Amino acid sequence: MTEKIQLSKVEKSLLLYLETRAVDYGGLVDISRMNEEDMSIAEQWNKSSFIKFGRVKIQYHNRDGTHWCKLSPEAFRLAHAERIARCERIWLSKKWLPTEDSIE
Repeated sequence: MTEKIQLSKVEKSLLLYLETRAVDYGGLVDISRMNEEDMSIAEQWNKSSFIKFGRVKIQYHNRDGTHWCKLSPEAFRLAHAERIARCERIWLSKKWLPTEDSIE
């Protein structure tokens, strides 16, 4: 049985950022959007194989990134669960109504 990983708010945010970069940017990571704490967490996760994270060869640097990431199946599972939870939180706090819920 796998142990349940508990992520802090900062770690959840970073995981969702890296998941977006992995899925939408082919793994390229723009580290200008990461702070020192994010970099430290990414390096720790890399050492534990939760993700793979590193620099891109300089000739391949571009506006999309200078680093790369690849998520483990566990990282993808946790990112997916956090996306669902975030969607539910945002839905409950929405400030609008769908047309079918309108009162006339």
